[in-house]
Parts: sequence; structure tokens; C-alpha cells
Amino acid sequence: MISFEWFYIEGILILVGINLMVVLGLSLLTGFTGLFSFGHAGFMAIGAYVSAICTMNYGMPFILAMVVGAVVSMIMSFIIGYFTLGLKGDYFCIATLGFGESVRLIFDNLQFFGGSRGLSGIPMVTTFELTAVICVLAIVAMVFLIKSRQGRNMIAIREEELASQAIGINVFRYKMMSFAISAAYAAIGGAIYAHYLGYLQPMMFQLTKSTELTIMVIFGGLGSIGGSVIGAFVLTFIPELFRTFAIWRLVVYGAVVILIMATRPQGLMGGMEFTDIFRWIKKKVTGKKTVKEPILEKEGEQT
Repeated sequence: MISFEWFYIEGILILVGINLMVVLGLSLLTGFTGLFSFGHAGFMAIGAYVSAICTMNYGMPFILAMVVGAVVSMIMSFIIGYFTLGLKGDYFCIATLGFGESVRLIFDNLQFFGGSRGLSGIPMVTTFELTAVICVLAIVAMVFLIKSRQGRNMIAIREEELASQAIGINVFRYKMMSFAISAAYAAIGGAIYAHYLGYLQPMMFQLTKSTELTIMVIFGGLGSIGGSVIGAFVLTFIPELFRTFAIWRLVVYGAVVILIMATRPQGLMGGMEFTDIFRWIKKKVTGKKTVKEPILEKEGEQT
């Protein structure tokens, strides 16, 4: 009984990790660069199908197949981004929506990828440990990126694009960089997904999947890596917790999202990180005086 329960929980945690990979990439694009996308299910599908073909037909190791899927997805993002990143606001969002649906229809009609029946017999090599390691590495890489000069330039573009361009930031270049990295993250999530389920169908990557991923980003808080982690964790677990209520679980899911958006429009984290929360707790526990006292003593000694 215990082993069965752990197997079930482990499966949910793997799904959390898969969603987290895609949400991290989408958070970079939406939360830190200010570009909304409803087509990331398309990049996820590219990573899933390309990696599956590599492992099934060419016998590639999973990690190498995952990298190939990410590279192909990045190449597609360069092509799509070249024509769409000049669009403003909702127009870019609509363009990515069209891209996501186009990718799904291509996989639905090409027999090389299994057509509407999908692919089966994909090696099921995804484990909880492997997913956890990939997610941790992805989070660390994202933190370093956001704190780097490139990350600060992306945030500047989100805050004020014209001012960023005026001070010499190559806006198109950094938008393209954000879009490509975001696509790679989505493809890695798709590769893990394919090798966890062991089969793929185009209907898994419909518009509803892109919408679900975007909701996770907004739910956790735009411009927050910690918020992405919380959003992926909570909104993956909620449908599973209420699975026994059948269709009502979707009502509960929607109610929770509406409640958070109504009471806290900036999301749960609201641009904050876990380090900010820990710093706030420490300040409340220790008080400001305990932090400043050593400095005052040193200044007194010097005088």
C-alpha cells in the first residue's frame, strides 16, 4: 500500500517537474521580458516528438535526444521570432497562438510522427531523480541568467522598451534570446514528458495546454522564479487532489485560480523571490536594531 502511494505521488511530482520546466521558460519570456505567448505547447510538442524519434529510430541516449529536441525548438524559435518579435502587444500573442496550433496540426497529419494516432513504444526512461536533477539545474541556470547583464537588459525591456532602446540596448536581440531560451526549456519539458508517458498524441498539445502553462506563470507571480515553482506545484497538485470528484475538480481548479487573481492580481509571489521572504522573516525576528548595532559600534570605535 505504501509503495503504491509513493508510486502515485512520485508520478505527480514528475508531472510537477515537467510543468515547471516549461513554466520556467515561459516565465523568462512573459515575466521578465514582457512578451505573452500562447504557443509554448508547440515548442513542448517539438521537444517531445523530436526526442522520441531520436530515441526510438536512431537509438540515441535520452539526454542527447533531449538536447537535440531543445536545439530544434530553438531553431524554430529563431525562425518564428524573426518575423513576429517586431509585433507589439496582443499581435505577438496571437502569432504565437497560431504557431502552436500549426505545430499540433503538422504532427497530427504527418505519418512520420504517427499522425493522429500518435507515437507509441517510446522508451520510458524518465525517473523522479532524473527529473529533479534537471529541474534543479534549470532553476540555477535561470537564476544566474536573471542576475546577469543579459537578464537585467531583459527586465529593462519589460519595464520600458523605448527607454531601453534609447540607452543602447539591442531590444530585438534580447527578445530573441529570451524567446529561444524559453523555447529550449519548453522542449526539455516535452522530452521528459514523452519519455515518462511512453506515448504521444497531438491532442496533448492543444491550446488548452498553452493556456494552462500561462495561468501557472501568472498564478505564481510575474517576474518571480519562486512564483513559477509555486504555480507549477500548486496547479499540478490541485486537479490530482480532487480527482475523486471527477468533473468537479476542474471547477475547484478554476475557483482557486479566480480567487487568487481577484485577491492578489500580482500573483502569489508578486515579483518576490524566496530569498526576499527569508530576508523579511529574518528582519521581523531579529529586528532592525540588531542588524545596525554592530555597524554603529564600529563607527563609535573609529571616532
